[in-house]
Amino acid sequence: MTNRDRLLRWKETGVITDIQYDTLFTIVRKDRFSVFFELNALLYMGVLSLIAGIGWVVQAYAASWGDAVILSGLTLILVGSSYYCFSRGLPYSTAQVESSNFLFDYVLYLGCLTFALEIAYVETRFHVMQSDWDYYLLISAVLFFALAYRFDNRLVLSLALSTLAAWFGIRSSRFEFWPGEPIGGTALIYSTFVMAAGAYLSTKQIKKHFTETYFHVGTIVLFVALVSGLIRNESSIYLLGVLFFATITSFGGIRFRKFVFVLYGVIFSYVAVSSQLLRGRPLDSTAALTYLLVSASMVTTLMLLLARRLEINSEDLLTKRRRED
Repeated sequence: MTNRDRLLRWKETGVITDIQYDTLFTIVRKDRFSVFFELNALLYMGVLSLIAGIGWVVQAYAASWGDAVILSGLTLILVGSSYYCFSRGLPYSTAQVESSNFLFDYVLYLGCLTFALEIAYVETRFHVMQSDWDYYLLISAVLFFALAYRFDNRLVLSLALSTLAAWFGIRSSRFEFWPGEPIGGTALIYSTFVMAAGAYLSTKQIKKHFTETYFHVGTIVLFVALVSGLIRNESSIYLLGVLFFATITSFGGIRFRKFVFVLYGVIFSYVAVSSQLLRGRPLDSTAALTYLLVSASMVTTLMLLLARRLEINSEDLLTKRRRED
């Protein structure tokens, strides 16, 4: 029996779906297939590696090369990236806009990271804003948001959201709005603000495809804040909060066919419940290891079954729409 025969039998018996069959059959026939995701991952890692290398060079040779050389080099990269993006970028639109070429998004990302590195160097060397240095984070976040919307770039949007999260945390710890655990309270406010902003912009039809990014970041921050609060304070309020938002997130993921949000709800609720069941027990004990092995296997199986169910339902829905059309 050939590989093609095996694939056909798996398809007929329901082991694999039609989409999976087409993908695997293309590989078996040695046809050409897309490596778009792999190339994007390599470019992303390449930009991060380049910035890390530049940061190492700045740290290692700042004393011998001098501030003028370091700042000139960083400014040259920043100006070059900015010129490339503004000269080749497509006009702004509130709808989704495709990049002008394959490298465009990563040149923009490189420019943003270079800007962050340069202002960090300036403040470290010259202490321009001194005790108010954290406003650099706010300025950077505003700039990254503007560039993300101008050039329709989700990488830069994620960078803007993470930079804003850092500013939120630092401002909270400075003024101590929540004595004893300021970051946890700020995380809850930040996640609410981010998801509300994403929903509002979506209703205004402004880069509606960005909404999922807002909800990804807001959901993760919200769950991390609740779970960390549960582990630190042992309060049932945090446990109820995790389970409540996990239920909402899971149902929302099922409703809108976004399995990753279902995954968020299940994983974080599992971590929260397990932290309470295993509290006070050594993790290397037989009872704890048995619980982790059995429960993790059950959760994994549940996720696989649910993912398959959502995939089948999505295919049925797509087929129905095609027939209606």
